Amino acid sequence: MFERFNADDRVLSGKAFAQDELQHNLIHFISGIVDATKLKSSDGNLIFTQSAGHNPWLWVSNELEPEQREKLVQELVEYVKDDGYRGISAEPDTAKLFARAFCEVKGALFHTSMMLEAYHCPEVIKPLNVRGHLQQAAMEHTATIAGFMAGFSEDAFGMQAAKLEILLSMAEEAAGSGQMFLWMVDGTPVSMAKIAHRSTKLARINDVYTLPFHRKQGYASALVAELCAQLLQEKLTPMLYADAKNPDSNKVYQSIGFVEAGRIADIKFD
Repeated sequence: MFERFNADDRVLSGKAFAQDELQHNLIHFISGIVDATKLKSSDGNLIFTQSAGHNPWLWVSNELEPEQREKLVQELVEYVKDDGYRGISAEPDTAKLFARAFCEVKGALFHTSMMLEAYHCPEVIKPLNVRGHLQQAAMEHTATIAGFMAGFSEDAFGMQAAKLEILLSMAEEAAGSGQMFLWMVDGTPVSMAKIAHRSTKLARINDVYTLPFHRKQGYASALVAELCAQLLQEKLTPMLYADAKNPDSNKVYQSIGFVEAGRIADIKFD
């Protein structure tokens, strides 16, 4: 009923998944990780992927009837019940289906940790009269990026930043990737954003962060808008995930042309 697949499997380019591809874009990214768990149902109506240390991501085709969806998820839970998953990320109803079935088997509880809004930007609206310019990050910006990452971790997840050496290693990798970008004002980096992943049709932006004392100046809006313009020129549709409970970030993205494309529930098992 379930089988393993590779990143070039046709299930990822099939008609059913294509309808929900934007909302479930991270599945593309996880599928490209060599040692990730990658399962699909033999009929192509379910995809289940997981990278080490993170929630699995689950997609189930909307073309199925509710009873068929529930039966398929129950079968998946039976297949993976011996694995120690700590949560699930999926379309909200699908996530709850999996969480209920999995936690019933494990004798556990679950709660929604975060609700993510998926956005795509079919046409960018650049903000006017914003000081500064876009610049690709370089190795000389490693320490600055590490500081931004620490602030992002605290703001987005309420988590204390990782140890300095870990942050510096992550920042060095980001600075050398060619995919981290900064908004510069008078030679000073004030905001950052990263192109995290490109698939055949989409490009995901993440790690959008502005230093607290530089906020409300339009810097993040201008930075993300410039990245969107570049990606659209590459014939890729920019997309990102935002915390649905953060009205400020959602308004920023909407103001530069991002349109809602569905929600993903991040559920944790207790």
